[in-house]
Amino acid sequence: MEVTPSQRMEALNLQLPPAPPPAGVYRPVLVVDKFLYVSGQGPVNLDGSLMKGRAGDDLNEDEAKLAARQVGLTMLSTITTHFGSLDKIKRMVKVLGMVNCTPDFGKQPYVINGFSELMADVFGKENGIGARSAVGMMLPGNIPVEIEAIFELHE
Repeated sequence: MEVTPSQRMEALNLQLPPAPPPAGVYRPVLVVDKFLYVSGQGPVNLDGSLMKGRAGDDLNEDEAKLAARQVGLTMLSTITTHFGSLDKIKRMVKVLGMVNCTPDFGKQPYVINGFSELMADVFGKENGIGARSAVGMMLPGNIPVEIEAIFELHE
């Protein structure tokens, strides 16, 4: 019998932060055909506050990677709040990971692994790893990481 994402989440004892309200005029999630599009998410702490910092400046690569993992938990919270059960998701399709970093910081793929490793843990290695981009840029509110994703849904 196949283990569901919600069963994996329970086994991992993951705590989800509150889903953040939209920070502008957009939908947190949108279903088109058999795909779930998730708008860019930042790292929300369990108390609802946003993590802050810039990789290569006040955050090292490991701290930034933990922030990317926290974005994953935030995204899972947003999906369950605005869409429903994670068990409706078949697989990860595409991830765009953005890292707030100094111009000389070059470990964006390592940082975004914090998100990707969590998705592989929740959805399984076969379905939790999709296509991905990891880039450096300036992010709003000095958040360390922002990630958007596309998931395929079960028929």
